[in-house]
Amino acid sequence: MTGYADDLALAHLLADRADAIATARFRALDLRVEAKPDLTPVSDADTAVEREIRALLAEHRPADGLLGEEYGAQSSANPNGRRWIIDPIDGTKNFVRGVPIWATLIALYDGDLPAVGVVSAPALGRRWWASAGAGAYAGPGPAAGERIGVSAVRGVADASFCYSSLNGWEETGRLDAVLDLMRDSWRSRAYGDFYGYMLLAEGALDVMAEPELSVWDVAALVPIVTEAGGTVTDLAGQPAPAGAPGTDSSVVATNGVLHADILARLDRPAER
Repeated sequence: MTGYADDLALAHLLADRADAIATARFRALDLRVEAKPDLTPVSDADTAVEREIRALLAEHRPADGLLGEEYGAQSSANPNGRRWIIDPIDGTKNFVRGVPIWATLIALYDGDLPAVGVVSAPALGRRWWASAGAGAYAGPGPAAGERIGVSAVRGVADASFCYSSLNGWEETGRLDAVLDLMRDSWRSRAYGDFYGYMLLAEGALDVMAEPELSVWDVAALVPIVTEAGGTVTDLAGQPAPAGAPGTDSSVVATNGVLHADILARLDRPAER
């Protein structure tokens, strides 16, 4: 047992409630979808899941801070700066189109420490979780999980490279570097969103990189990947952020062995 065992158990409870709500709305004929100010979609499932999680945290961890994608930040009364970071449905575009690759992301940060992460993908029948110092696990749920770990691949020529899309890399002037990396890799596929990072944590692929993510997109992924033995940073090699809304960041996750090489390959913006 670790110092975060109770928090991890609570995160699983939050995920159970989220799964029940989201699964009932997945492929529902009366699903309501609206456009947010940034023109990304939000469904009634996104908002219902976040409301439920907020209510449970208010009951079980009233002193902790909270940041959620749909309803923003809630300040912490905890002097140690504990904060839960929630993405009620990561992969909303998949969700609203009936694609089963979506998940609820739940993280607890204790100051700067990524203490707990749970990623629950009920349409895939799979959940991933980790807590600081206790390893990373995956399975149908906490009663049937197996420990997971990253691959031992040591060279890009043998690596499976995953990305979300190419548009963002083009906008940041790094498309040529990404295309070169794809050509040099053994295999490249766009699994996208949370799923690529979880496949990395399981050792099924070796590199996952995205040019821009919001904090709620990445917070729950960090403890799972790192406890599985991987490394997660931004393109500058700094820890992936867990900051306030508006602090979007690039994210590069690898099996650790490949990390320095991947950063060097991606740090080559095209000349304008």
